[in-house]
Amino acid sequence: MSKRFQDSVWRVLTTSTVVLSIVFLIAPLAVVTLLSFDSRTFLGPLPPPSLSIRWYIRFFSDEMILRGLRTSLLLATAVTFVATVACVAVAVTMMRTRFAGKKAISAFLLSPLVVPPVVLGLGILLYLSALGIVDGFTRLLCGHLIIAIPYVVRASLISLSGVNPIYAEAAMSLGATERAAFWTVTLPLARSGIVAGAILSFAVSMDDVAVSMFLTDAQTVTLPVVLVSAMRANFDLTIAAASVLFMGIIAILMVVLDRTVGITNVFKNGS
Repeated sequence: MSKRFQDSVWRVLTTSTVVLSIVFLIAPLAVVTLLSFDSRTFLGPLPPPSLSIRWYIRFFSDEMILRGLRTSLLLATAVTFVATVACVAVAVTMMRTRFAGKKAISAFLLSPLVVPPVVLGLGILLYLSALGIVDGFTRLLCGHLIIAIPYVVRASLISLSGVNPIYAEAAMSLGATERAAFWTVTLPLARSGIVAGAILSFAVSMDDVAVSMFLTDAQTVTLPVVLVSAMRANFDLTIAAASVLFMGIIAILMVVLDRTVGITNVFKNGS
């Protein structure tokens, strides 16, 4: 078997693997998108006989769904702001100081990633109940902060560690204060990881079900919880329309990330 033939076989296998992987990833999204425009009142075989936007109309006319969407957007925005500010401060402190137990604190901040969401949600509920916190939005904010913090901390630490301190030192040698050097030199150089962490925290908050199921109340319910409850009670394709809208939100976030810091820069910095 010649070397050229082996290379051709390897090239075909590699191309086929890449194509199959792309199809495997895109096919479910394509099916959900197609079903969201299905005019039938039941879940039937593909392709649908005709197309309609009835499920999108139903999505935007259902009071409970709109309430859940409003709660999810407000909650995700609050979580993103609080988590980003707090985690950047923690990351800067950990990067600039040396103390015993530094690695243990870093592992502790990342620990929610390895704890099952059901266990995490139940634990947060019991703890907040013991503290007397019964407001639904406050409980959701605490819970979503816990699951969002690991993403922002990790992204911020990696991004800040990639900034050479010589740049800030050069700014201070030219007369800038340490605070001014941080805001004008260090932070702009680390913004790719910080923005990526903020977008991830927003997406995680918008998408969470397991933790939110334990922390919602009758007045404060997130959109994923509303959709899961509706699917159990009376399944229809409104959830398909909601899924497409979620994909649209994520696509917008990715465009914002690309236009602000560049997706290539994010991956280049390791975040």
